[in-house]
Amino acid sequence: MFVHKKHDLARVGLSVRPAAPLSLVAAVLGLFVLLIPAATPAAGAPDSFANLAEKLLPSVVNISTTQTVRNPHGGMEMPQFPPGSPLEEFFRDFMERQQGGGQGGQADAPPRRANSLGSGFIIDPAGYIVTNNHVIADADEISVKLNDDSVFQATVVGRDPKVDLALLKIDPGKKVLSAVAFGNSDDARVGDWVLAIGNPFGFGGTVTAGIVSARARDINAGPYDDFIQTDAPINRGNSGGPMFNMKGEVIGINSAIISPSGGSIGIGFAIPAALAMPVIDDLRKSGKVRRGWLGVRIQSLDSDMAETMGLPDSHGALIASIDANGPGQKAGLKNGDVVLRFDGKDITEMRRLPRHVASTPIGKKVEIVVWRDGKKLTLNGTVGEMPEDPAEKLARTKGDNQKPAQPKEGSQVITGTGLTVSPVTPALRERFGLDEESTGIVVTDVKGDSLASEKGLRPGDMIIEADHKPIRLPQDLAKAVEDGRKAGSRSLLLRVENPQQLRYVALPLADAKGGRK
Repeated sequence: MFVHKKHDLARVGLSVRPAAPLSLVAAVLGLFVLLIPAATPAAGAPDSFANLAEKLLPSVVNISTTQTVRNPHGGMEMPQFPPGSPLEEFFRDFMERQQGGGQGGQADAPPRRANSLGSGFIIDPAGYIVTNNHVIADADEISVKLNDDSVFQATVVGRDPKVDLALLKIDPGKKVLSAVAFGNSDDARVGDWVLAIGNPFGFGGTVTAGIVSARARDINAGPYDDFIQTDAPINRGNSGGPMFNMKGEVIGINSAIISPSGGSIGIGFAIPAALAMPVIDDLRKSGKVRRGWLGVRIQSLDSDMAETMGLPDSHGALIASIDANGPGQKAGLKNGDVVLRFDGKDITEMRRLPRHVASTPIGKKVEIVVWRDGKKLTLNGTVGEMPEDPAEKLARTKGDNQKPAQPKEGSQVITGTGLTVSPVTPALRERFGLDEESTGIVVTDVKGDSLASEKGLRPGDMIIEADHKPIRLPQDLAKAVEDGRKAGSRSLLLRVENPQQLRYVALPLADAKGGRK
């Protein structure tokens, strides 16, 4: 209670009046309280999570791993000093003496044991446990501690680094395990309550609550990112633990956080159950994951590309190349097609297509809606099985079996683009590491303030098509640019290849002086 003295109030110009009788004050306050409705939880908000937590805690486990770490420096790291610094030589001599290296050099230190902690949850009383792959990666031993402090050794049934999931198995003997079931994560809405249980910083059985903050988050953790974001406090050690809805169903597996300090700042991410369930089923059946496959390489669209192709927006996935004899080629897909719908699902952004294809049952017949030559086209295809070790090499469509024409001229500046291009020569192939069979023309220079530079074109890129027509000589590109200007086009769609990728680029067209159209 704060008590104000009379002279303090007078100093700030406030008048002081005698207090009202206590009986009158009480009566007024009592009436005021009656007029205020009793505080009630918001719709859908529980009075307490206690009953739910009590039911779910026995199904959540703590996971600890042990691995052997070899350090040739004996566990001591050499401090970083400027090259040639006297301190660098001093510390090197000191470390050698400490490690017994003497004149013979540094001696390797004995291997040491490193421990890490994580979380998991039981999905079958027979002893099957789900966790993150990164929790048990490179582990020599995996221990599972139940809520009643009993400990079991676990074996790995299977793992999937692409989605960061792993399935473990323990032998519970006569112990009866409490399992939880997956729920439908697609039903989870932003604002719904969720409960997280895990082993943060080794404090097992920790319960935290929050809401679904966002859906379909892509944090560049893998090719199939589709995370549920939550503000439920998640810390180190929560990885692999479950995210529950208010029915007690697992709708996500807590996997990552954003934190400058390592502690929770209210931004955590969970793998949705809809993505995890097929992976876990495959791991349980065969120890590996089978995924749908189209055999295409894709890229995102920008507004310039969309305008050049006559699309109303930049939604969809642009096909940059197609694997020979793959499911996509058999379905009739072509380079330059934009996939708008796959199996009844809209492709609003490029990264949605790999997720939808991967989760589609192998052998399923699907409709693929594409944008080609200024109109929609529906194709029918059959989803194949992704090769176990898919080739990283990009498929290259040759277009014809003819050898490239021999160049008649040397390098040429393409007016108004900032590009200097040249026919392919052995020297340029060696300089830029180009494939011996690559056809097209080579970008040898890009002005730093040019339209081409803004679009990411760099020396060493090969331009192999312009407006879906093959480019074999610098004058072919010059003509395509000039034809585009005469036609009033705002940009020219280029197909560009380098040793790292094959992609499309919408090159804005300018007048001969370099001005934008």
